[in-house]
Amino acid sequence: MDQSNTALEKRITADFLRARRRALLNYVLAFLSGKHNRLLVFQEVHPNLRSYQEVYLGIHSVEMVKIVGCVNRCQDFDRHFLPTQSSSAERWKSISRAYYQSIQLPPPILLKASDVYFVYDGYHRISVAQLHGVTHIEADIIEYVRR
Repeated sequence: MDQSNTALEKRITADFLRARRRALLNYVLAFLSGKHNRLLVFQEVHPNLRSYQEVYLGIHSVEMVKIVGCVNRCQDFDRHFLPTQSSSAERWKSISRAYYQSIQLPPPILLKASDVYFVYDGYHRISVAQLHGVTHIEADIIEYVRR
């Protein structure tokens, strides 16, 4: 491994550790303040999915602040999409590596309900983007509208 790759790997590892520390701090602050620190769960917010119709909207730019929840894997990230589990380190680092190398990854898949979004696929892509201060992300959108 050459020197530039070694420096990149150190940077990626430092980023992951920074994200984990922030997630731990968020947890402690939420606990002390009595607030929640978990992502909203799509099925809890919309328990009766039979009354909704799926409409494929295609790829659009989405404000990161409007991504508020998840469909599954909710325990792996806090409400700021910071990783809460060390077990996701390798996957997170591979996405971060792609970010630094400007490698185009498939867009995450988001479910839209009202004016907010829930991650269906692409949790690590959202997490890495969040850590790097990305304000908008291109995502594949499926909207849920009342029948």
